[in-house]
Amino acid sequence: MRSPRSLVGGSPAARFTVDFDGRQLPAQEGQSVAAVLWGAGILAWRTTREGGAPRGAFCGIGSCYDCLVTVNGRPNQRACLVPARPGDSVTTQEGTGRADLAV
Repeated sequence: MRSPRSLVGGSPAARFTVDFDGRQLPAQEGQSVAAVLWGAGILAWRTTREGGAPRGAFCGIGSCYDCLVTVNGRPNQRACLVPARPGDSVTTQEGTGRADLAV
């Protein structure tokens, strides 16, 4: 019997883990950070500057900036566009992600 994999010659993607707020999450080569978070059932990973309302992916194509996270210490990364890499450290972003610049 023919399967989709046999038709296209695909193979399973490499697997690794990504740290998210101290949790090790499974990831596969080619996934965005947002896809890794969704796959783990995490739907919100940012809070707004005013009011602390939860945010996650909205548009999924990098236009809306609702999915901002801090990746490896760099704030304001769009989770829907950033590819997940082995050993990445992703943290929830609060507000602008630049608490050290707060007035």
